[in-house]
Amino acid sequence: MHLRPLGRSPLLVSELCLGTMQFGWTADEAASFAMLDAFVEAGGNLIDTADIYTTWGRDGLAGGGRSEEIIGRWLKARGNRRQVVIATKVRGKMAEGPGGEGLGADRVIRCCEDSLRRLQTDHLDLYQCHWADLAVPIEETLGALDQLVRAGKVRVIGASNYPAWRLMEALWRSDRLGYARFESYQPEYSLMERSLFEVEARPLCRHYHLGVIPYSPLAAGFLTGKYREGVAIDSTRAPEIARKYANPRGYAVIRQLADIAQRRGKTIAQTALAWLLTNPVVTAPIVGANQVSQLRESFGAVGYRLSGEEMMALDSLTDYPRNWRPIWD
Repeated sequence: MHLRPLGRSPLLVSELCLGTMQFGWTADEAASFAMLDAFVEAGGNLIDTADIYTTWGRDGLAGGGRSEEIIGRWLKARGNRRQVVIATKVRGKMAEGPGGEGLGADRVIRCCEDSLRRLQTDHLDLYQCHWADLAVPIEETLGALDQLVRAGKVRVIGASNYPAWRLMEALWRSDRLGYARFESYQPEYSLMERSLFEVEARPLCRHYHLGVIPYSPLAAGFLTGKYREGVAIDSTRAPEIARKYANPRGYAVIRQLADIAQRRGKTIAQTALAWLLTNPVVTAPIVGANQVSQLRESFGAVGYRLSGEEMMALDSLTDYPRNWRPIWD
């Protein structure tokens, strides 16, 4: 895979990022190891996780940290820590008693130490605030992150799910106080979910040179191509996904993706990923899977870019009202 800079940071990351939310939940340790191996063999190096993965599994809060633990055991077994870029996150509730969540300074530092222990490493390449904590002054969180960077425990910091105004506030505070600044942003972004990122955060990321690592690039699986008119999907998430996207607009997107994919010799999912990769503001979409065969299909998006006409054809089907566009975009 082609390596590209993550924003202004010194990190060079692959054009696809491996998401590990499934590890220890819908993918056991053996399957997780196999996917990690396949990803690295394909040239990937950016691995994204979070301390709360997966607190929504059958073990609840006790399941937090499981994904990190699996990655840590894989890193130790393979001895390849220097060849990969490890990204994790902090903010969500863990099994640590009352008040065990948020971005207070003491907690950010403590959770970083916990993630380092689970990942069996002495540093994190990218440490991200999972979502904003408006109860904590932004300078308190940034001060703790800066302390971790200065101590060599974190190389680069980033934000996920921040509203654009809070992201801008963080950049301004870091500049004013001389703290390490956010160098990346992780939003939900796909053909089916555009306005939340594009209206305000995209021009901000472009102007301030933040790397963008979109999650759910296939709209929770809708853009894999298995959702078609009149086709019943046997999946626990299928009813939820169908309610959001299985409508005339969604099916029109699938037909257009299928048309482009057929002409290009690609799949619908690969073409949906190519739509993101063709966008110059995007650094690396996050792809996840439960087994290696699913993951390998994503590799077909590597180096795949759409023409201007193909981008316009897809954009026209998922665009939002023109008066939503900021004048600086």
